[in-house]
Amino acid sequence: MTLNRLLLAASLAFSLPALAASGDADVGRKKSAPCAVCHGPNGVSASPDFPNLAGQYSDYLQTALVHYKNGKRKNPIMQAQVANLTPKDILDLSAYYASQKGLQVRY
Repeated sequence: MTLNRLLLAASLAFSLPALAASGDADVGRKKSAPCAVCHGPNGVSASPDFPNLAGQYSDYLQTALVHYKNGKRKNPIMQAQVANLTPKDILDLSAYYASQKGLQVRY
């Protein structure tokens, strides 16, 4: 096997899990009703007490939700909200909020 083929095979092997681990934004939108109470219907919060989710990177949102679920991030409200989320729910919600238009800051 040539070096090029070996590199191609390795890169494909590492990229397949990332492709398989993507959420469905449309399904996430349907699952987001409980989130909308604090984070707004499209992920833009009306209150500075709750972070905006719209436009955040999907992998950041996934990591945050997993950390709330496993207790690495401490917030009793969020821990209760994510307690029953499945890994697929987390992927779908993350895909939905990542697909939303976030706030823009103008300088």
